[in-house]
Amino acid sequence: MMLLMILVDNAGGVLPAINHSPWNGVTLADFVMPFFLFIVGVSLALTYKKLSCSTVATRKAIVRTLKLLILGLFFQGGFLHGINDLTYGVDIEQIRWLGILQRIAIAYLLTALCEIWLKGVDNVNSGSSLLRKYRFQWFFALMLTTLYLFLLYGLYVPDWEYQIPIKASSSAPKMFSVKCGVRGDTEPACNAVGMIDRKILGINHLYRRPVYARTEQCSINSPDYGPLPSDAPSWCQAPFDPEGLLSSVMAIVTCLVGLHYGHIIVHFKDHKDRIFHWMITTSCLILLGLSLDLCGMHLNKVLYSFSYMCFTAGVAGILFAAIYLMVDVCGYRRLTLVMEWMGMHALMIYIIAACNIVPVVLQGFYWGRPQNNILRLIGIGS
Repeated sequence: MMLLMILVDNAGGVLPAINHSPWNGVTLADFVMPFFLFIVGVSLALTYKKLSCSTVATRKAIVRTLKLLILGLFFQGGFLHGINDLTYGVDIEQIRWLGILQRIAIAYLLTALCEIWLKGVDNVNSGSSLLRKYRFQWFFALMLTTLYLFLLYGLYVPDWEYQIPIKASSSAPKMFSVKCGVRGDTEPACNAVGMIDRKILGINHLYRRPVYARTEQCSINSPDYGPLPSDAPSWCQAPFDPEGLLSSVMAIVTCLVGLHYGHIIVHFKDHKDRIFHWMITTSCLILLGLSLDLCGMHLNKVLYSFSYMCFTAGVAGILFAAIYLMVDVCGYRRLTLVMEWMGMHALMIYIIAACNIVPVVLQGFYWGRPQNNILRLIGIGS
């Protein structure tokens, strides 16, 4: 996952085909988040397979969650202004409340609490007994999915407005009006995911470079960013958070799916049994995801649609089973030592690679004037 994340972060701008899909559909980059959440779920099943004290485990999970939330606010809330801007600090009225680390933190906490408190006492000797033991966790996943679908397709989205600042400080911000008045829409302008974030978080606290700015309606260079077409719709420059509140509901379900794969490791000791049960779940998820996409519930990473959750979790299951087969069954562990190291230091690597920490630090050393720094010398950020 970390190798894939580094690849798409650094090559996505050069090769838009592997960058995040502008809206519907999936590309290579769109698998990074669900793969990460999936493996978090797997690891939680192994971490909590033997609990000495549920209360202590809960307290530790909450502390880890708070650490991730704080790191997310610091690195993705706008405090570090990025390459070519030797300033720092963030206006609380403009801070981005949510982000990748915050989503992982929320999914981690709720999945950990499920594993700590929602386990049955049944003995597991078959697939059906496995489902019975963890029936309350599956019921929770069903509740989350139902809530997501109900809000996405049931909420009425009214017309809304937003404004963007003009570069000239003396000019008033430019106001845009977006016409909606619909229910159940899943296009960029009028979906319930964006509406909930605007109402609860506030539009000033959302991500300001939305992925739909690369759609054909909003960019003459689509699927890359570019100037607006002359007939661009009014919503093209509106903030939209890809890690918003409602979309994070389905992200939690991805983590719970990974938890199920981890349960299979815990309760089935034979390689064939493990792979058999993984493949049943994987096949069902992929078929359901693709079927829903064909029926109009499109694969969409930004909305984290139910079909997207099913399909990406299923693909994560295939990759997980393949690596298990290669390493644990066939014994080719040397080939994965680098990936194992990266997995053990995933948070550190994410902060360094995805949050531009090294470039931001390096550009602070310059000669004569800030523009004369090593990043400009080697052509990064120019």
